Amino acid sequence: MKTIILCGGIGTRMKEETEFKPKPLVLVGGKPILWHIMKIYAHYGFNEFILALGYKGDMIKQYFLNWRSLANDFTLDTHNHEVTFHNNDCDHFKITFAETGPESLTGERVRRLRPYLDGDEEFMVTYGDGVGDINIQDLLNFHKNQNTLGTITGIKLTSRFGMLDIDHQTKKLRGFFQHKVTDYNEVRSGDSDYVNGGFMIFKKDIFDLLTENSMIESIFAPLARAGQLSIYAHQGKWKCMDTYKEVEDMNELWHKDPFWKVWHETKTNPLCRI
Repeated sequence: MKTIILCGGIGTRMKEETEFKPKPLVLVGGKPILWHIMKIYAHYGFNEFILALGYKGDMIKQYFLNWRSLANDFTLDTHNHEVTFHNNDCDHFKITFAETGPESLTGERVRRLRPYLDGDEEFMVTYGDGVGDINIQDLLNFHKNQNTLGTITGIKLTSRFGMLDIDHQTKKLRGFFQHKVTDYNEVRSGDSDYVNGGFMIFKKDIFDLLTENSMIESIFAPLARAGQLSIYAHQGKWKCMDTYKEVEDMNELWHKDPFWKVWHETKTNPLCRI
């Protein structure tokens, strides 16, 4: 199963970092936040990614194309351009880099990636700025048991993000509110203690609902009304990186409590020449 990571936004709330680089390349513990997200998925065996690129997407391409030289010690023979890596710290990701427009909205970015999902009945989607100690395999099992068109991960927070009105008996969404996407009446007053934390799974049927130049969140309310959107209520920790202060907080957490570091360190391979 492939995972789409939305990497195209400008990140206007953290201009200190994103003026010169795309938000997914902002560093946490010396590695881009995008790498941290991919490591979570890969730990559970989901290592095929489609990056929906936009703002400064060329920098994301260059980062991964130069990844081995950035991550390892190496010797370069300038006569024949032979490179000998003295270690081979290299994660096993299979990445499709797709330009989805410099100003496209989230739904439009996903809509443009349909050709890269041939052969897949379902796919995962997440944002390029949020991490959590989420068991992706448990999330997938939950989604399959619910048998709905979509599943999103609910995070119990008081937050500016899209509010979820959950029927806790059926574990489905009754209503959804997000500024500029839905009317507040989509959510029942006083019953909105969960927010959208990303880490989503959809059946390909949702492409019939995605309209041009739309937000992916715009399909949540109609799916909820049809009883076709389930909520995986995550009881663990989660954090996003939307402001410069949150960049600082996340870097501090990486040293004190990297709760999203569910993966294990791997041993480096022996000398490798290319």
